[in-house]
Amino acid sequence: MTLIDALPVIGAFLLAGFVKGLAGFGLPTVTLGLLVLVRPLPDAMALMLVPALATNLWQGFVGPALVPALRRLWPFLLAAGLGALAGTGILARSDAVMLSGLLGLLLVASAALSLSGWPVPQPGPERERWVSPLVGLASGLVTGMTGSFLMPAAPYLVALRLPPQQFIQGFGLGVIVATGALAIGLAGGGLLPPEIGLASLAGVVPAFLGMALGQRLRRGMPEARFRKVVQAALGLLGLYLALRAFT
Repeated sequence: MTLIDALPVIGAFLLAGFVKGLAGFGLPTVTLGLLVLVRPLPDAMALMLVPALATNLWQGFVGPALVPALRRLWPFLLAAGLGALAGTGILARSDAVMLSGLLGLLLVASAALSLSGWPVPQPGPERERWVSPLVGLASGLVTGMTGSFLMPAAPYLVALRLPPQQFIQGFGLGVIVATGALAIGLAGGGLLPPEIGLASLAGVVPAFLGMALGQRLRRGMPEARFRKVVQAALGLLGLYLALRAFT
């Protein structure tokens, strides 16, 4: 990868890390949404792997809610991993431009759901037993095909009304499982060449730098307002990707 090729990649990781540090979410989705403007979707997904795993390891494993999150969400997490492996197989046989359009539609749906303020209904203990694996499988499939774990995982975990720390660690664990399975699937399908893997490793530094800047700024900015700005920007970016793919 030349310096000209590397600059937009570094910039994408820096901005995505900044968003995650400020808003607490979104590094894979923001990274993918930006990288697919200049790279094919499989390349963008491969580039996203290492920074996404590195930034979510801390979020998922460090904290007092690890055991409760695993105890409650293990069917969701297991299904997400299996779904991501299956989704990567679909990616290898599909049109990457159309899948980037699917990613765009998911970004639009996520932004619309978040900005509407519509509360996702709570499934209840009985339904949760069978709904969790289904949502985990769907989230994993979407991750395998597009690289984004945001939909429908995030709205569902919100609907479970988890305690804040359990939600944060549970979502981080989901990203780790789905992204790890995605990496295995990409490598097995020949979609993870060594040079892309090295470039992904190089993205860790700007991602953590962006996170540090975002966390520092978060102390003086209303978080709810920034979340709305981020969701609106993701929605516009998703609309552009969808229009580019389907028109």
